[in-house]
Amino acid sequence: MQPVKTVGIITKPHSESARAILPELLEWLRARGIEARCDQETAEYLPGVTGLPRDEVPEGTQLVILLGGDGTLLSAARAIGGRNIPLFPVNLGGLGFLTAITLEELFPELERALRGEQRISRRMKLRCELRRGGQTVSQYEALNDIVVDKADIARMIDIEAHVDDQLVCHYKADGLIVATPTGSTAYSLAAGGPIIFPTVGAIAMTPICPHMLTNRPVIVPEHSVIRLISHARDEASYLTVDGQVGEPLHHQDVIVCRRSPHELCLIRPPRLKFFDVLRLKLKWGER
Repeated sequence: MQPVKTVGIITKPHSESARAILPELLEWLRARGIEARCDQETAEYLPGVTGLPRDEVPEGTQLVILLGGDGTLLSAARAIGGRNIPLFPVNLGGLGFLTAITLEELFPELERALRGEQRISRRMKLRCELRRGGQTVSQYEALNDIVVDKADIARMIDIEAHVDDQLVCHYKADGLIVATPTGSTAYSLAAGGPIIFPTVGAIAMTPICPHMLTNRPVIVPEHSVIRLISHARDEASYLTVDGQVGEPLHHQDVIVCRRSPHELCLIRPPRLKFFDVLRLKLKWGER
């Protein structure tokens, strides 16, 4: 990691924990000659500070500090985009699969990161293109998942799925999730999908409540190109990226998913390994 002269700070809105820790964090950074760029949510906690739009915060920084939960982390990942900037995630949320650094560890782990001793996990992202009438009308990048699901109450949708040049099947279901290894512990897990170790080069396709009970999750290689065709009527299905952004789909819209050339550099505490997180967050092995 480059020597840190400027950091970005992205914060969960309406968090009393963030409000309490931010003055101390800014003073800690100033004492080390480090400037801070804050998003507008962070500025609300700091009188006299003007915040930036979230997607401008990472510009010119060598580290982005996140104070929030996994949802805020997904938003921060979109803000970083294709920049090769490590994200330092401090958990102020609930479950916290990705935001594994606790408030108590904030300053010791920051000190470690400034010394270049941090452990960085490089996380695969997906690129999604929405094609309509042969034209690309939207593009997105996802850290967790790309989802096509129903917009109507109690009505299944038809999704035709291809992997490279092979037809997988015509799904009749509430939807279909295309997930990265990171996203395998999110919506895909809740829908019955597999847990994938973060460094495994794979993409999971998990149907949501399929009509055919034999439709099971499928894992494909990371270099696969997945093509989904929505056969639902206009605006009866919806494209959602990381559960936060997206748009209604039209009949015969095509969603093309492939591995993004960009990765997220996620700083992880050295004490905590992947299966430790699973045991802690999913309560595995409790008696």
